[in-house]
Amino acid sequence: MAMEASGSAIVLILLLCVHVAHSFYLPGVAPQDFEKGDELKVKVNKLSSIKTQLPYSYYSLPFCQPKKIVDSTENLGEVLRGDRIENAPYSFKMREAQMCNVLCRVTLDDKTAKAFKEKIDDEYRVNMILDNLPLVVPIERGDPGSPAVVYQLGYHVGLKGQYEGSKEQKFFMHNHLAFTVRYHRDVQTDSARIVGFEVKPYSVKHEYDGKWSEKTRLTTCDPHTKRLVVSSSTPQEVEPKKEIIFTYDVDFQESEVKWASRWDAYLLMNDNQIHWFSIVNSLMIVLFLSGMVAMIMLRTLYRDISRYNELETQEEAQEETGWKLVHGDVFRIPTNSDLLCVYVGTGVQCLGMVFVTMIFAMLGFLSPSNRGGLMTAMLLLWVFMGLFAGYASSRLYKMFKGTEWKRIAFRTAFLFPAVVSSIFFVLNALIWGQKSSGAVPFGTMFALIFLWFGISVPLVFVGAYLGFKKPAVDDPVKTNKIPRQIPEQAWYMNPVFSILIGGILPFGAVFIELFFILTSIWLNQFYYIFGFLFLVFVILIVTCAEITVVLCYFQLCSEDYLWWWRSYLTSGSSALYLFLYATFYFFTKLQITKLVSAMLYFGYMLIASYAFFVLTGTIGFYACLWFTRLIYSSVKID
Repeated sequence: MAMEASGSAIVLILLLCVHVAHSFYLPGVAPQDFEKGDELKVKVNKLSSIKTQLPYSYYSLPFCQPKKIVDSTENLGEVLRGDRIENAPYSFKMREAQMCNVLCRVTLDDKTAKAFKEKIDDEYRVNMILDNLPLVVPIERGDPGSPAVVYQLGYHVGLKGQYEGSKEQKFFMHNHLAFTVRYHRDVQTDSARIVGFEVKPYSVKHEYDGKWSEKTRLTTCDPHTKRLVVSSSTPQEVEPKKEIIFTYDVDFQESEVKWASRWDAYLLMNDNQIHWFSIVNSLMIVLFLSGMVAMIMLRTLYRDISRYNELETQEEAQEETGWKLVHGDVFRIPTNSDLLCVYVGTGVQCLGMVFVTMIFAMLGFLSPSNRGGLMTAMLLLWVFMGLFAGYASSRLYKMFKGTEWKRIAFRTAFLFPAVVSSIFFVLNALIWGQKSSGAVPFGTMFALIFLWFGISVPLVFVGAYLGFKKPAVDDPVKTNKIPRQIPEQAWYMNPVFSILIGGILPFGAVFIELFFILTSIWLNQFYYIFGFLFLVFVILIVTCAEITVVLCYFQLCSEDYLWWWRSYLTSGSSALYLFLYATFYFFTKLQITKLVSAMLYFGYMLIASYAFFVLTGTIGFYACLWFTRLIYSSVKID
């Protein structure tokens, strides 16, 4: 009966999370109504590749250009993602189909031909936007039980292949685009809203009679003779001195999909069943282990406290063993206590940022339609959470009898951001050297430095001042002047072994979800199930707290009272497994071959692992601090 009840509770929680994730979906942009004949503004975005992870501006290649290139205003997150949104030369009119529109004619030289070949070889995709919807390529699938059509973001610049009977590798350009704009029409007003933006790319060697002029009609694609491009049987080769004619079609199709649901098709890019079952399985295992650990700890502790409090004679007290023996040393100030205070404060800052970000994401404010919103929110929340970082570090510092709170505030404000910034600047220099649009511009770099020095640092000092003003937390037992000797420990209580074992369970709580997160980041896909992610995050907190408390209890029972740093490192060691898993993911799932791209991957994953270490370590530390204060305040100390 108990297992059935717990299973029902888990299912109820899952349904609630999914309901929250869908019911409060806020699209991020206001709907726009278009009348028949209204101009539709198509925008081009970056060229992206999962092989290089280096984005480039659309006009870094000699594509057709409008008379004047205008950059769109981008938020901080979009700039950091490498988005470069600009106007496009395509001209769409709402619900007015167009056939074989000639965009421009380009003659390649050695340099431009080489640039196109390099991008085709690295499998670069062209990204476009219409009414805030990204351009997708529909791909039909015949797998039973999966969606009939899946969508891939952007279309390939071109493709590699051989002519029949030849083994020589050739490069072909996608120079004809067949666009499909899907719209939902309001029956009463006859206005329409855009609900889909698709394309089918073709490689076509266009031909024409006579000399080229603006009025030249193509023989391979002509709306007057109803000759349309339906295949790439005569592809356009990329070679120097070859001319490429860019053309496009636009078709408008009415859809039953409403504007509020237009992102649903985009978010069904993966096989969701695997995701759902994996998450449920992970939650069941972790919740079961957490329940078992909590039950064992409560029963064992209750027995210990009852036994210690029943000891009456001096002889009985001298024969006692276990964690009560080290009561005079358990709250002794640890070595490098200042550094511990700094890391705990930084962990509180990370915890606050992640928690609030997930709340906003679950409510739909950081949905995929709000490009760059997630990264912008995380940066701003990190800055404002500096107040709590300063407060937490100074409170712990005062508990350790510290007096120079400004020094702790300074180190809290600079240690973690300085490490992350150093790695980030090195990576940015590498991206800059590749002339990629992913390199952060000087203006954005200045904005980041201002957020750090102008807002975060002062808030850390304010928080530290407020925390230090409050009275210090008193220890439940007195600390002896002379440290007690720690007896020889069993092999399984060795600090390194204990710490490494402690990180396995927290990592096990998140590694399945981690796979989907890494896939969305490095394989250019959408991540949107924030309800499940929040549930996994809660499970992570519970698991970090419980495994640290259990190992801390065993450590104290072995009369080893050096628990301060070990409690932080026990749960924090899960970051090591995260980095090892990221390394495994790199070699098994990614196709990165370039050195710079590999350095970018491992550099960013090192930053993520470092932040995960600080976050999980702080959770374990506070759980252990609460646990030790609780048990030592529950026993009689003579």
